Parts: sequence; structure tokens; C-alpha cells
Amino acid sequence: MIVFTENYTELPAVPGAYILIVDLAEKTVLTIRKFQGTVLEPGRYAYFGSARGPGGIKARCRRHLRKDKKLHWHIDHLTTRASSLGVAAYPGGNECQLASSLLADTTSEIPVPGFGSSDCKTCKSHLFRISAKTDIENIVRINDDITPKAG
Repeated sequence: MIVFTENYTELPAVPGAYILIVDLAEKTVLTIRKFQGTVLEPGRYAYFGSARGPGGIKARCRRHLRKDKKLHWHIDHLTTRASSLGVAAYPGGNECQLASSLLADTTSEIPVPGFGSSDCKTCKSHLFRISAKTDIENIVRINDDITPKAG
């Protein structure tokens, strides 16, 4: 079962993957050394991540949904500037499988190659720019089809 929410308390405390939907209202200039000076235009972005540690998806996304935090992950540089955030949780899911399903969507683009995928050997990026008209429910549904089911 997947959950799409803006409230981390509704997320499962189990290992898995997630998609953060990040809306940027203003141009954002990245200050991460590897991407220094890269400009992200206002718009909607989808970020694919995994949570395998204690507290699983709930704990990781609790951090991501907070504005006040130390910048640690690449995505922190966007979540602290986001005008709105939402998350879809995929218990048992794999972030790379989820990302590859969106890459197949011709309306998405990779704004920053290597963003969020430093430790990944197969993905070009875990951050995608998506159209504001992109049907989030459809992304969630398509990815639910490739996520392992419990039981």
C-alpha cells in the first residue's frame, strides 16, 4: 500500500523508497560543491530516495519535510526552499526502479545529472523536473505497480 501525504505522521515506519514532490516558487541556485552555481528554475520536481535505517520511510521523510535542518543530503538544498512538499511512500520499494519509471515519461527531464544518485551506478539522477500538469496520482499509481507487495 502506498501513501501520498504532506504529513510524515501518516507514513509507515518501515524500510522502502519514497518520492518527494517539491515545488519551487523561485529560482534556486545550488551551493553543493559538485553542483555549485547550477540554477533550478521555478517549478515542480520529483526526487526519488530510499530509507533503510531505523524508523524507515517515516523517519527519513520526517527530516525531509522539515524546513529547519542542517544541510546533509543533496535534496536538503531544495526542501529548505520549497514552497510546498509532498511524499509518496513505497514500503519495500527500490528508488532506482521508481526513478527509471519516471525517466520513461517523456514529459520529465533531468535538471542536474548525478543529483541524489552519488552512490548509484545505474541512475543518471534521482531528481527530475516534471510538468506542473503532471498527474501525481498517475506517477504514484504506475510506481505502485512495480513495488513489491507485502504478504
